[in-house]
Amino acid sequence: MFRPKLPTMPQPTGLVTPPTMVEPTTITPGNPTPPPVPAAPVSTRPTIQLTPGTALALVGGGTAVVLVVGAVLVSMLLAVAITGASVAVCALVVRSLINTDNRRR
Repeated sequence: MFRPKLPTMPQPTGLVTPPTMVEPTTITPGNPTPPPVPAAPVSTRPTIQLTPGTALALVGGGTAVVLVVGAVLVSMLLAVAITGASVAVCALVVRSLINTDNRRR
C-alpha cells in the first residue's frame, strides 16, 4: 500500500538496426582562403545635424529639467523637516500636559 509503483520501461517496437561503423577519412591540408570582408551597411536613418540653435535649446531644456527636479527634491526635504518639527512640538506639548496633570495630584 505504501510502496510506490514504478513504471516498467517500454520495450522498443519494430526493427532495431545495429549502429553502422564509420571509417575515418584522411584530411589533406589545403591553402586557407581569407574570409571575405563585409561591406559597410548603408544607413537609411537620416543623420542629425546639431546647429547652434538646437544645441542651445538642448542645454536650456537640460537646465530646466535639472532645476525642476532640484526644486521638487528640496520641497520634499522641506516637507519632511516641517513634519518632523511639528511632531516634536506635539510630543513636547503632550509630555507637558501629562507632567502637569501628575503634579496636581
